[in-house]
Amino acid sequence: MSAENICWQILDKAGIAINGNTPGDIQVHNQKIWERIISQRELGLAESYMDGWWDTDQIDVFLTKLLKINVASLLKPTPSLFYHATRSTLINRQTKNKAAANAKHHYNIGNDLYSRMLDSEMVYSCAYWKEAKNLDDAQIAKLDLICRKLELKPGMKLLDIGSGWGAFLRHAVKNYGVIGTGISPAENQINLAREKSSGLNIEFLQMDYRDLSGKYDRIVSVGMMEHVGPKNLKTFFDKCDQLLEKNGMMLHHTIGSNLSKLVTDPFFDRYIFPGGVLPSVAQVAGAIEKIFTIEDLQNFGPYYDLTLLEWYKNINAKWSEIPQYDERFRRMWNYYLLSSAAGFRAGNIQLFQFVISRINERKTYIAPR
Repeated sequence: MSAENICWQILDKAGIAINGNTPGDIQVHNQKIWERIISQRELGLAESYMDGWWDTDQIDVFLTKLLKINVASLLKPTPSLFYHATRSTLINRQTKNKAAANAKHHYNIGNDLYSRMLDSEMVYSCAYWKEAKNLDDAQIAKLDLICRKLELKPGMKLLDIGSGWGAFLRHAVKNYGVIGTGISPAENQINLAREKSSGLNIEFLQMDYRDLSGKYDRIVSVGMMEHVGPKNLKTFFDKCDQLLEKNGMMLHHTIGSNLSKLVTDPFFDRYIFPGGVLPSVAQVAGAIEKIFTIEDLQNFGPYYDLTLLEWYKNINAKWSEIPQYDERFRRMWNYYLLSSAAGFRAGNIQLFQFVISRINERKTYIAPR
């Protein structure tokens, strides 16, 4: 069977028409797309969109339809996919040097982009839409939810691993009176975080978590564990154990996978988050056993769909303000945002918040919502 026929059968099963006018239908501009998809699977689909070989009015709807029929199971693995998986299995792609380069690949692309896409405080993680009606309020609700889950008190020393542009620490310091320390390997984030947090009791350090020392009453990471890598989860939590005070507590907010794996989607690995792998609950639990226990686990993955659509709307209203990002980058970025939204909508990926404490520090913990 030809590549075209295979693809047509898959699209038909998903309810997607070629050159149709139903939401999620695709318009094909280059017939070479079929061979490219069969030979390169997810990467071929993404790169052919970046190159303008096809279009759709709603990428998220198109991809959600494909994910709901488990499209990956309908395509045979290719040698390049096998190589990618083998390489990720054998090699630690989140060593100190690699982790710094990986982070800079994404977070140093330009504060001018992120400041136009995100909320006013530049929170680059899933918002909490339980009662919020807009992105700013939903992000503040998320920041405050984390503070309440951590039971923050004035004077506590709070460490934020992967602190981004500093929004969480600013909220915690202003509203709960803590003493904040934030780290990130990306200088663009650190520099702007320092600028935005001037006058507050917060120190921002450009460094890898493995180089940290000291003691903290609370530790938080928001959208950082995805970059740790499954080979390093035990190292990450061992370092948290060294840094956390005897009766301390942690919260880790992370996109999560339904499956334990060592490899990520090749499109995301090449263009978005090199070396990043979404952890599963099983992988986190395995990394903390004998030292820590999970006090609370909340999943609000559907809220990330809403958050991503807001980011997509924001940046697409302002691309003209940042012409240094060319058309191929724009299409790549939109594909990233909307394919992520599709993943959450289809239930393929989740958003987990883990509240974690030491096993020997037993107490009754009631998590706020």
